[in-house]
Amino acid sequence: MSLYYGIACGRKSFWCYRLLSTYVTKTRYLFELKEDDDACKKAQQTGAFYLFHNLAPLLQKSEHQYLPPQHSLLELEKLLSKFGQDTQRIEDSVLIGCSEQHEAWFALDLGLTSSSSRNASLQKSEMETELTGSFIELRKALFRLNVKDASLLSTAQALLRWHDGHQFCSRSGQPTKKNVAGSKRVCPSNKIIYYPQIQVNLSELEAAAWFSHDEVLTALKRNHPYTQQQNGTVPFWLPPKLAIAHQLIKEWVEKPICCSLPA
Repeated sequence: MSLYYGIACGRKSFWCYRLLSTYVTKTRYLFELKEDDDACKKAQQTGAFYLFHNLAPLLQKSEHQYLPPQHSLLELEKLLSKFGQDTQRIEDSVLIGCSEQHEAWFALDLGLTSSSSRNASLQKSEMETELTGSFIELRKALFRLNVKDASLLSTAQALLRWHDGHQFCSRSGQPTKKNVAGSKRVCPSNKIIYYPQIQVNLSELEAAAWFSHDEVLTALKRNHPYTQQQNGTVPFWLPPKLAIAHQLIKEWVEKPICCSLPA
């Protein structure tokens, strides 16, 4: 019995270590792409692109679910050329993640136009016909996407929206320029660097706080979020189940947690 237990624990520790190692390796790779423009451009050559139109992702229907198609750089260049667009538009893409094999993933919105873009917005209907898919609002498509795709597209949409709203410097009024990965924007005139907002915007949120895994798990199990606790306080409650935020929180809670690693 003790031998079986030892083998089981050993296997669990091995897989936990492997998961952690993969996570660390991916994080380091993504950090490199965010800091090194040349490395990010090189990653685009073998990477995959997810397409959006006015923040709506391109999706294809497969039985009872939606799938977001991936496009290579070559396919994207051919597509833009066919519609009379300069391939410079690809510079508006943003890095959104990578696979375990270090295939970089990017998102590009063909409906939004940046301050540096020479091209107009592409027509939605024409693009849908050419790409054999539909640009669907993420909120409407969320529950017909698998968890991985829903999380990835939510990240992409948030980053694309941030770039669309921060094309000009708040101090100089001059156009800002993004780095290749889209992890920051810089004002050429005064060198101010803008990052996607990781702090609380009090004009949008009343408050923000950190919660432990156990606290969030308890909140997920709670049937009546407004019920007072014994000490008279009202526990924090989560967004409704139909909200994107609820699904992202649930995904985080359900991910395996590695508490011990082999020595």
